[in-house]
Amino acid sequence: MNTAGLANTIACETYISAIEEDRLSYFGYDIDEFMHQDATFEEVIFLLWNGHLPTTTEYALFTRALREQYAIGEAVESCLRIQCRQNLHPMSVLRSTVSLLGVFDKEAEATDAEAVYRQSISLQAKLPTIIASFCRLRQGLDPIVPDENLGLAENFLYMLTGEIPRVIDVQALDRALILHADHELNASTFAARVCASTLSDTYSCVTAAIGTLKGALHGGANERVFDMLEEIAVEQNATQYILEKLGSNEKIMGFGHRVYTTVDPRQIYLKEMAQQMTDQTENQIWYHLSEEVEQVIRQEKGLIPNVDFYSATVYHVLGIDKDLFTLIFAMSRVAGWLAHIAEQKQANRLIRPRSQYKGQLNQRYERMTERVGQLYA
Repeated sequence: MNTAGLANTIACETYISAIEEDRLSYFGYDIDEFMHQDATFEEVIFLLWNGHLPTTTEYALFTRALREQYAIGEAVESCLRIQCRQNLHPMSVLRSTVSLLGVFDKEAEATDAEAVYRQSISLQAKLPTIIASFCRLRQGLDPIVPDENLGLAENFLYMLTGEIPRVIDVQALDRALILHADHELNASTFAARVCASTLSDTYSCVTAAIGTLKGALHGGANERVFDMLEEIAVEQNATQYILEKLGSNEKIMGFGHRVYTTVDPRQIYLKEMAQQMTDQTENQIWYHLSEEVEQVIRQEKGLIPNVDFYSATVYHVLGIDKDLFTLIFAMSRVAGWLAHIAEQKQANRLIRPRSQYKGQLNQRYERMTERVGQLYA
């Protein structure tokens, strides 16, 4: 059995999400249920944190708690302004700013259930505000004050432009956030659980997860997908472009998955949204190019598109800059990270795997004077 990269290794037990027979579920609810019944992202967050869907009263209290924590405060906004002038990678800005939230929280080290819940509410509510504020600040615009009358998805789109977004755009983002909310023991979630197993604070755990998500092989893939689509749009020949890349043994981002074998169930809905949002608009080109790339890759390599592939088009149509795509991923996945952090601490054991040593043994130490003139590879 190949265990490189911990493939096929069971590292923990969880009740939060499962991937079975190429299906994804949260606490036993297949994601199809949320897509077909027009669930909200807030309902799914509540489910991930509590193990059951909210009642009407629970939902009202939960959404109110989130909305009351939208604002990030002058100190955090000032730090964002400074970071905008440093030409930093957006994920580095998010990582640093989330860490700062812990610095400014006087009770960041509190570990009782009530404190951790409050920290979770604050993180979930503030990430959209941080991202939208950063987006505007680097454009030379002032941040827009969040509207506590709006849900997470609608408020985020409002903070980007200052205008109430179209219903179809809110629905698309809400769905994308639900589909990205959790995904078993992916790299960033594993990083969060490892950090939590040391009994570190919630802010540190989420910061560790963001740093892991930053990698091009994890959250950064959808940005690379849109880079590719833009290059193809210039050349106007997707088939030739892909064949040349494959001939050079270059990796095509947005295809293949470590766990799914026949289909990534999330991309089905993202593809559908990409088609609906671009239909009969100037953005149709991105959907058509994506379809052509998908056909070539399936034919030549037999690979399936994953969640990153069509999400690139959806986010672009929503007016989100491509280098912010991974931040939107984080805005969603923090819901799952926080659920796993809490679960890890409930029945905790320090995560400390072993490594297989492959180097030399029984080496003898020589004094430096005896090593003069020797060459070492």
